[in-house]
Parts: sequence; C-alpha cells; structure tokens
Amino acid sequence: MAGSLLFPAELAESFAKIAEFIICFPLDYMRFLREKTSEFQPILLFPIIENIFKTIYFKNIYLCPMAKPRTIFFCSNCGASAPKWLGKCPHCGEWNTYQEELIQKETAAEEKRRSWAPAGKKEQVKAVPLREVQTGKTIRMETPDQELNRVLGGGIVPGSLVLMGGQPGIGKSTLLLQVAMQLPAKVLYVSGEESEEQIKMRADRVADFRSDCYILTETNTTKILQQAQDLQPELLIIDSIQTMSTPHLDSAPGGIAQVRECAGEFLRFAKETNIPILLIGHINKEGDIAGPKLLEHIVDCVLQFEGDRHNTYRILRTLKNRFGSTDEMGIYEMQSIGLRQVSNPSELLLSQKDEELSGCAVAATMEGMRPMLIETQALVSKAVFGTPQRSATGFDMRRLSMLLAVLEKRCGYFFSINDVFLNIAGGIRVEDPGIDLAIVASLISSLTDVGIPSDVCFAGEVGLSGEIRAVQRVEQRITEADRLGFKSIYVSKYGMKGIDTSRFNIRIHTIGKVEELKRALFV
Repeated sequence: MAGSLLFPAELAESFAKIAEFIICFPLDYMRFLREKTSEFQPILLFPIIENIFKTIYFKNIYLCPMAKPRTIFFCSNCGASAPKWLGKCPHCGEWNTYQEELIQKETAAEEKRRSWAPAGKKEQVKAVPLREVQTGKTIRMETPDQELNRVLGGGIVPGSLVLMGGQPGIGKSTLLLQVAMQLPAKVLYVSGEESEEQIKMRADRVADFRSDCYILTETNTTKILQQAQDLQPELLIIDSIQTMSTPHLDSAPGGIAQVRECAGEFLRFAKETNIPILLIGHINKEGDIAGPKLLEHIVDCVLQFEGDRHNTYRILRTLKNRFGSTDEMGIYEMQSIGLRQVSNPSELLLSQKDEELSGCAVAATMEGMRPMLIETQALVSKAVFGTPQRSATGFDMRRLSMLLAVLEKRCGYFFSINDVFLNIAGGIRVEDPGIDLAIVASLISSLTDVGIPSDVCFAGEVGLSGEIRAVQRVEQRITEADRLGFKSIYVSKYGMKGIDTSRFNIRIHTIGKVEELKRALFV
C-alpha cells in the first residue's frame, strides 16, 4: 500500500530521507520500522487506517494514503459526465462522444479555486435582497470598432466573458489584436499560439498603436491570472481557450476537462475583478466551437466570425448575448492591412451591372436594427439527368422547396423538370423571411428569361397559399431603398397601415398575392 511517513518535528532531520519519499511497505520492512520507531509519537491520525495497521504492524506509525488520480468520461457534445465509457450519450443522444479525462490532482481546494488572489484575502459572501440591488451604474466600454459595439449591444460590459469562434484563418486574432491596439485603455493580450515577435510583426502590419497594450505568451492559467491581477488591465484577451491549461489537472490542453476548468477560472476572475475577458475559440469540423457545450453556457456572449476564405467579406454574428440582442450583425472587409469596417453594406452587396439580367432581384432585408439591400440570384435550367437538382447558397434549402411548390400550385410555373440554383450575393447567409418575394421574382425571371429592372426591389414574406404577408420594420426597408436611389419597391398591402408614403421619393407597389406580382412584372 502506498503512503507517506509522518514524524514529530524534532525527529524530522534524522528521518528526512524516509519522510521525503512516498514508499511501499513490504511486510519485512514494516516490521523493521516498527522495531526502530517504537518510541515515536504520531502527529496525524486517520482513524480507519490507524485501527487496521495498529493491530497488525504498528503501534505509533500511521499511513496517510495519497490521493489517486481519478478519471471520468465526458461527452464532447453536451458536457455530460459518466464514471465509465458509454457508446451513446443518454443526455444528447450522440454516439461515440465520450472521452476519458483526468479530473483530480492533489491540491488544496482554496488554492484551486482562487490561486491568483492575494494572500490573506478572504471572500465574503452574503445574500442581498433583489429590491436592494441598484442598476444603471454599469458603463459599457465602447471600442473604436463600431461593428463590434453593435454586435455586443453597445460595447463591452465590465466583468463579462465573451467567446468568439470561427474557422482557422478567418481573422479572429487579427480582429481582437486591432481592438487591443486601438482601444484607449490598458489591455493585456495573452497568446498561447504565437511568440512575442510574431505578434509584433502582425501588429505592425494591421494597425497603429493607440493604447497601452501588453503582450504575454503563456498557457498556464495561474500565471496568466496572477499577471493580470498585478497589471490590472481594463481588458483581457485570451488567444485561445483551447491552448490554455490549468496546473490543477494533468490532462493535455484542449481536452474537455481542461477547457471547462480554464473557462471556469476565467469566469471567476472576470466576475470578482470586474475585468472583461475576450476568449478566442476554435471550431470543429461540424462548425461548432470545440470543447464541451458547457463552454457556451457559462460565457455571457458567444460571437461567430464567419465568411468564405476566398471572399473578402467577413460577418460577425451573435449567437448568445446576455446584455443585448442576438439579431445584430457586423460586416468587415479583409484587406492587406487588416480588417476594415463596412458601415454601408448595401452598396457592397449589390452587384454593378450595365444591363438587365434575368434571374436577379434585389431584396430589402433587416439584420437586427440595420436595414440592408442584398441581391438574390436564381438560375433555372432543364434537368439533364432524371432527378432535378436543388441547390441554395446563403438560404434555407427547405424554404426554397416551399417557394417552388407555391409557384407551381398558385402560378402554374413548373419547376419539377428543371434544375434550380439559388445564391445570395456577397457570401452572406440570410434567414429573414422578408426576402421571399425577391426570391420568387428571381425564380420566375430566370424561368421566363425576363429581366427585372435594376431599380426595383422587394420586401415581403410568401405564405403557403400564395399570399404576401407583412414583414417587420417595413418603413426602415423602404427608407434604405429610397436612400440608395431605387425607383420602385414591392411590399405587402397588409403592412402599410399607419405609414405616410408621401414622404418617400420611391414608388411603393402594394400587392396581396403572388399572382399580382406575376401580372405586374412578367405578363
């Protein structure tokens, strides 16, 4: 049995060589120690072990068993735990997601919980009545990046924990490094992937130094939080959470237990010191943030940085936000000097063409509180093979199938023998049902090979019976189309109540069914 010998202080020097090591006790060696140490007095007792060894081998020597490393299995999808490996997770239903992790190491509980805190400082916990909690004193930290401020709901909330995920090479580190260098405050940028020289080379390329930015290349969370406690920055950036490791666990960095424990330490630090922390997270092959699902639950905000690597535009979306809306979107353009904010995305998402082309229609959509005009492109051709193809880029495939069925049923257009391809120009993905009318117009235009005037746009949702339903914030959509110089816009007649159309220079066409759109443009 493994253990460590415990001796009185006055005899520690004589038996230092024995007391310093964890040894195994064979029977003969135990009897030898008993004869040589019969006069010693114990200083630490474990009652159960005392009774066992006192009756067999010892009178006054006792064993203090060491904590054995304990492993447990975690589901990589939902974070559920089990004492043994399971083929199917009983919580989320996924197969082959349980991974073994070492979760216990010998350490003091208080040291593990707040190893970065100053010595002697004790935490005072006291319940407070809800009616006595004062609000309105929190001042958000506004960054020079207006797109990031919009996505976060007005700026960074003090003490918040924000997670940003995205594909490799999409620009996550570049975006946050630009924020760190341009923010007029003290910022600590921690990197576990790059050296200080590599970060400096990228910093010289992308932006000018306007802030008191500090660089730290470290992966040990205890050392990082101790440095942050000494430096007291106004913003802490971690690149990335998958490279961080805590000394309280023996598992490799990036594992489920390590990611969960490191995120928990950063969360406690942010809430107790009121320092906001921005975490960069990797994604897996399914497009989800790598690590346990618990990581997305414990953070305050989850941002998704997406876009086509072959396209210059990047989109920052909000998947979770405890302090604002999740409907906002920020658009950037990747350039040689870094990421540039796109304040007017409508002018960039609309293609420039000299003549009317069939299959193209402009939709007035909303992304959060921001109105945008995007171009929908459709291509309808006869199927070469037996089964027609259906493809949609940037749009829901099931909704496209529904719109095709509505056109066949209500307007008499037959798409069942044709291949249908749909694309949202600019490489963005739109989930607003208000672009249904523009998609229907582009499909009919491509099928009949009749071009739609370039100064016409659409805003309306199409129902199963072919009716044109009203959309939200139609007045803002009309205003954006009028500002960009469009001459006509087709909207639902059911959403114009209470709107003064005389103040618009654009001509507003109100329709109630898909058949009316067919007669207005294609007959």
